[in-house]
Amino acid sequence: MQRKNKGFSLIELLIVVAIILIIAAIAIPNLLRSRIAANEASAVGSLRSINTVCVTYSSTYGGFPPLLVNLGPGAAGAAPTAAAADLIDSVLAAGTKSGYTFTYTAGAAVAGSVPTYTVNADPVTAGTTGQRTFFTDQSGVVRADPTGAAKATVASTPI
Repeated sequence: MQRKNKGFSLIELLIVVAIILIIAAIAIPNLLRSRIAANEASAVGSLRSINTVCVTYSSTYGGFPPLLVNLGPGAAGAAPTAAAADLIDSVLAAGTKSGYTFTYTAGAAVAGSVPTYTVNADPVTAGTTGQRTFFTDQSGVVRADPTGAAKATVASTPI
C-alpha cells in the first residue's frame, strides 16, 4: 500500500522562505532609494511652485509674502487676501510635504514691501526621507547640496 503525501516537508518550506528573504533583501534597498528620489523630486517641484506663486503674490499685493502661510488658503469660501492668498495647498503652506521641511524667510521690508525671500527644503530625516538639501530665492533658480551635509545656499550648485 502506498502512502500519499499531503502538503510540503519542512525542508521545502524553509527553502521557499529563504528564497523569498533573498528577493526581499535585494528589492527593499531599491524601494527606499525610489522613495528618496520621489521625495526629492517633489521638493524641487514644490520649490518651483513657491517661486511661481511668490511672483503672482508680488504682482497682486505689491511685494513678496512675509510668511509661507500667507500663500495658503484662508477660511472656506473666503476671498483671497494678502494674509491668505490661496495660491498653494494647505499642506505646503504648513511647511512640511513629502518628507521635506520648507523654511521660508522673507527679506527686510522696504517701504512696506518685501523685496526678497529665500526658501530652504531640508529632509525631515536625512538619509530616509531625502538625501539632498535644496534652496531657492526670488531669482527662481533652484540649487542643491548633493551631500545633504549642509543646508543648500545661494552658492550651491544649480539643478
